[in-house]
Amino acid sequence: MAHAVQASIGDSEFDRDTAVTPRAPGVYDAHLSEGWTIIAAVNGGYLLALLGRALAHTLPHSDPFSVSAHYLSASQPGPAVIRTETIRTGRTLSTGQASLVQYEQDGTEVERIRVLATYGDLDQLSDEVRTAATPPELPAYESCVSPSDAPAPPVTGSSAILERLTLRLDPATVGWALGAPSGKGEMRGWFSLADGRDADPLSLLLTVDALPPTSFDLGLNGWTPTVELTTHIRCRPAPGPLRVAIRTRNLAGGFLEEDAEVWDSRDRLVAQSRQLAKAPR
Repeated sequence: MAHAVQASIGDSEFDRDTAVTPRAPGVYDAHLSEGWTIIAAVNGGYLLALLGRALAHTLPHSDPFSVSAHYLSASQPGPAVIRTETIRTGRTLSTGQASLVQYEQDGTEVERIRVLATYGDLDQLSDEVRTAATPPELPAYESCVSPSDAPAPPVTGSSAILERLTLRLDPATVGWALGAPSGKGEMRGWFSLADGRDADPLSLLLTVDALPPTSFDLGLNGWTPTVELTTHIRCRPAPGPLRVAIRTRNLAGGFLEEDAEVWDSRDRLVAQSRQLAKAPR
């Protein structure tokens, strides 16, 4: 299995592009990088990781356990301000909220995303596991398909984020790239950061929202903006590529849900998420 040269945590593009600079207590300056845009806006998982980093600086616990985000308006590359607030602190868990704002040319402040999150220490969790969940069945890494193998993107716009990810999609879920979607509403594949940086709890906030939307597999091409996204981080991921499986079971009224699972190289379920998104027009 071919991998990129290992980038240590702190030296990778992901870490540089999710860096925050303290301005005042609970207030951070950030820059939304163009490198994480898709179609017409900054990727929602990248934004979640950015706010997640600010909350890790604010709260006494450093690992995200549960992060719920409401996306209020489309974020654009450029400067942003993140405001955080500690709501409650305890011995094992702490809860806080964060919001990201940008400014229009006339100086009007626009809130882009608001997050409520609970943090803790993943290393202190019990090793006991009782689960009926099983890892997704994926073809071998080498037998899966890179987005660059597709004849043409299904939608026009930025695809800069794909240069920062190493995705290998299950061929059974990429019929949409050939004009023949399966109609099942499924997306599966191998995931890692292109510079070889190993996954950690913060990057998992990106992972749950990094594969193509399941709406493509339903034959609906276009921007699928997230309305709300809740992510649960279950344990610290082992080194190596992650396996991601996403599905939707219900598109109605112009909205669809996406349920995601992320599994590590030790066959552990390391993250789960559910989001509500607008179906492409």
